[in-house]
Amino acid sequence: MRYSALTQRIAGDGAAAWQIHDRALELREQGVDVLLLSIGDPDFDTPAPIVRAAIDSLVAGDTHYPPVRGTQGLRDSIARRHRRRSGQAVSADHIIVMPGAQCAVYSVAQCLLDPGDEVIIAEPMYVTYEGVFGAIGVKVLPVAVRPQNGFRVDPADVAALITPKTRAILLNSPNNPSGASLPLRVWQALASLCIRHDLWLISDEVYSDLLYEGEHISPASLPGMAERTATINSLSKSHAMSGWRVGWVIGPKTLADHLEHLSLCMLFGIPEFIQNAAQWALDEDLPEVALMREEYRQRRDLVCASLSDCPGIRPIRPDGGMFVMVDVRQTGLTAQHFAERLLEGYGVSVLAGEAFGPSAAGHIRLGLVVDRRKLADACRRIALCAADLLESRVGFG
Repeated sequence: MRYSALTQRIAGDGAAAWQIHDRALELREQGVDVLLLSIGDPDFDTPAPIVRAAIDSLVAGDTHYPPVRGTQGLRDSIARRHRRRSGQAVSADHIIVMPGAQCAVYSVAQCLLDPGDEVIIAEPMYVTYEGVFGAIGVKVLPVAVRPQNGFRVDPADVAALITPKTRAILLNSPNNPSGASLPLRVWQALASLCIRHDLWLISDEVYSDLLYEGEHISPASLPGMAERTATINSLSKSHAMSGWRVGWVIGPKTLADHLEHLSLCMLFGIPEFIQNAAQWALDEDLPEVALMREEYRQRRDLVCASLSDCPGIRPIRPDGGMFVMVDVRQTGLTAQHFAERLLEGYGVSVLAGEAFGPSAAGHIRLGLVVDRRKLADACRRIALCAADLLESRVGFG
């Protein structure tokens, strides 16, 4: 039987990147001791007050069709939060709730871009972006960054890629996988490019609450950018709610209207009891959220300190997020081969940087998703793997 061309466009390197993670799960099922650092799923439980809010909402009978755009209460809470953090004047009318940031990116792309358009994305980039834009038939123009510059994008490199077919720029700050965040001067230069060339900016800000160095800038707050920016965020990382599937888009009211029409076609909103719990999460100053953030920061510091003096490898200290990129080029292996060797021989599962783009070649992405004791053990195993590789090269020579 024949399948549509779409099935080919949504496959590729981004989808294949998860094969090592699947192999790690298979080894675990066989009883092998594997430290799973290959996926960005928080290891914390969702804070108990949020869970109770969902249960109370269920008991109250909030189990019917929800407002497609999102409940008024949740959208008001998102607007208040965004105004407080960015200074941008937004209301509930500028917001639509989506089942996670992943769905939000896909939906925004569908409403902004047509087949044959071009989108500029700084790489290394989140592995599913490739499939999102491939599904629409949009050409991705990757912007190479330099590890020695902390994986931060250079606006001049973005400008060099703009063509008459370019319709949008997508940036993720702090970035997944690198953890790099963009300072105000870079955002200002990128905003000038968007205005000059009449481009949309898709700003993926899902790690904005996990920023440890510097200040998070929401580019829609810059002059002239509110009408051309789609800001995407979620509770998955900040509140350990990855399985709840709560995300949102903030943008011009017309974009929110179009997104509502798209949601009618395929989603019809997300359950109201989940939205009520999400509203509670945003409205309450939960100490658990601050504690999780501090724990991630300490895990980052632990990894960077543990690996900083290890022969053959070099950690790249991230500004934020829940990952650390580690340069393994001196071991003589590609990142993919290093990751495979690390999993099969030392029981640590990480993702190879090549899956995120050529700029991350020779690096592995290590998730800060286990406790500090296990993370220290993982660092020891990574260092041992690198040392064994270097020793074998010396012996071979």
